[in-house]
Amino acid sequence: MRVRIAPSPTGYLHIGTARTALYNWLLARKHKGTFVLRIEDTDVERSSQEMVDVILESLKWLGLDWDEGPYFQSRRVEIYRRYAERLLKEGKAYCCYCTPEELKERREQAIREGRAWKYDRKCLYLSEEEKRKLEKEGRPRAIRFLVPPGKTEFNDLVHGKIEKNHEDIEDFVILKSDGMPTYNFAVVVDDHEMGITHVIRGDDHISNTPKQILIYRALGWEPPLFGHLPLILGEDRSKLSKRHGAVAVLQYKEDGFLPDALVNYLALLGWSPGDNREILSREELIELFSIERVSDRNAIFDRRKLLWMNGEYIKMKSEDELFNGVWEFLKKEELVKDEEKEEKRDYILGFIKLMKERCKTLKDFATLGYYFFRDDFELDPEGIRKHFYPGLKERMEKLLERFEKTEPFTVENIEQALRGLAEELGIKAKELIHPVRLICSGMTFGPGLFELLAHLGKERVIRRIKKRLPELP
Repeated sequence: MRVRIAPSPTGYLHIGTARTALYNWLLARKHKGTFVLRIEDTDVERSSQEMVDVILESLKWLGLDWDEGPYFQSRRVEIYRRYAERLLKEGKAYCCYCTPEELKERREQAIREGRAWKYDRKCLYLSEEEKRKLEKEGRPRAIRFLVPPGKTEFNDLVHGKIEKNHEDIEDFVILKSDGMPTYNFAVVVDDHEMGITHVIRGDDHISNTPKQILIYRALGWEPPLFGHLPLILGEDRSKLSKRHGAVAVLQYKEDGFLPDALVNYLALLGWSPGDNREILSREELIELFSIERVSDRNAIFDRRKLLWMNGEYIKMKSEDELFNGVWEFLKKEELVKDEEKEEKRDYILGFIKLMKERCKTLKDFATLGYYFFRDDFELDPEGIRKHFYPGLKERMEKLLERFEKTEPFTVENIEQALRGLAEELGIKAKELIHPVRLICSGMTFGPGLFELLAHLGKERVIRRIKKRLPELP
């Protein structure tokens, strides 16, 4: 089995292309086959090296390693021209001298007359003399494929039998007047020369497949097997776009998602292992994946479910496995500096242990755990309204005295000091717990309070309570 992914470097690698890459990669790994990377950059004006780099980085981040490539179509132009000339010589293609303006005029005329437009084969019937005259005046020429009569049918690995009458296919251009191949022609030549056995791609290419099969047959080649993956839609059933959340793969990296979680989620967008399991390792995905179990219905992208799954992956990882990823987000928020990495390692590992049950993304560690590193946080206004009450200042002063005498400042000793004071004051412990949490973290939620205070450390806890005393009622 030889499969491929062939993105165009005219934009970022998006979720749809990433899922296509993943399914091809899973097939190659399952069947001990070859996963080929090809960059389809014949659109020279819109392609860029920057986008090539982004595509490669995206695939590497997802862990979709390729076995061959990247091959670049722009470096294979002479190969396409050679095959186009062969079809020309064999009478299976012909030169077209029609200008874009002429084609537009004839198309508009057909619309005015209520006729369906397809290329009218004007240039197919040119005499040799007319051709020579056009060549002599330097008229640019494209090469069109001559569609034979009949129909093309193929068995799609996802959708089943698909057929197309040739009368509905116009004589399409295979080589443009600038000498560059069109998509349908280049992809056939490449897939044949690269020995691709299975072409797994998006539904939007179903209409291209009959044209491509015609080219295969005209060149005397056996077409590969085709499988077309349904679209990924937003929750409102419209085409996936930015308003549904990030759609470029590297944006998920920026947002703090783990590549294993995204791969797991993408695998389930249109495919199921059949046993209702949702958390699957790469090894399990490789073992279980089959194109036969890919649904022929559009998949719905649910960012909330992806967040849940990412949170599950965070919980499953050890503190050491999460350390570098969390460190990068803390650094981005300027909560830590590079030179402190080893010095703060134990503190951050403890912080990760406290926070990982509550974080859905790596970014959450920095946004929800800001107070573990800085004192300059605001107190939640709703928390103030709810948990600050008359007489709190006096109680906090007493608690401060207890904390100053607490040695060592451990979870057990902190809990004993606070609960002991509450008992002496004849109040419920929560009347101290909630205000202390708010004063020391700015938030009304988070890890267990006693674990939180112990990790912040005695000096920091005392400093924060003292700072807020003047503001308390």
